[in-house]
Amino acid sequence: MLDYSVLSSTVANPTFFSVFYAFLLSFILGSAIAILYIKTFNGLSYSRNFLQCLVLCPILTAIAMQAIGDNIARGIGMIGTISLLRFRTNIKDPRDMFFIFASLAIGLASGVHAYSTAALGTVCFGIAVVVLAKTPFAYGPQFDGLLRLNLRTNDQQQGILEKVLSTYCKEFSLISLREMGQGDVLDYAYHLKFRKDAEKEKLISEIKQIPNAKSVNLMMQESIVEI
Repeated sequence: MLDYSVLSSTVANPTFFSVFYAFLLSFILGSAIAILYIKTFNGLSYSRNFLQCLVLCPILTAIAMQAIGDNIARGIGMIGTISLLRFRTNIKDPRDMFFIFASLAIGLASGVHAYSTAALGTVCFGIAVVVLAKTPFAYGPQFDGLLRLNLRTNDQQQGILEKVLSTYCKEFSLISLREMGQGDVLDYAYHLKFRKDAEKEKLISEIKQIPNAKSVNLMMQESIVEI
């Protein structure tokens, strides 16, 4: 049986088992955060390097906290060392930033032997992420896709287009309309909310059969992945 009293050490005077437990807990909880990120990810693809960052970040933070301890001079030196690093990866999604902060917080709590705080914090963070990922509040009243195409300046053609859209879409909204060339061609942009089991390929095929329909482009409204 594990004697939990060996874990009740201070940051200034850690035991071997308390340090090992801090690193082990950091790894386990960091892995839990990474798995949670995968399960609630809504984009097209995620970065494996980012997942590894979520696992390694709490371990490194725990190492730093163990090394600093209660020594102010060490803390100042650690800050100076970290300031020399240059992180060139831009975090464009605020959600990714909060997952990094979660990993840092787990490592920090484990490093100062606040094990219950690290474990309970991970559980609470995970529940909040799952609730936000599963509830309609997380997404809001968004559309499924953006349709762009060019048509001749002709009210009849626009009527045909909107008739096709009503067949495949619950809702659609014209969000922009601009002239092109000498004004004889119009560029249309629609937000679309598809019906259940709507076939996007057939929608594109029918739109292309409209006379003079050109540059038909359908972009799905999922998380944007930069290439």
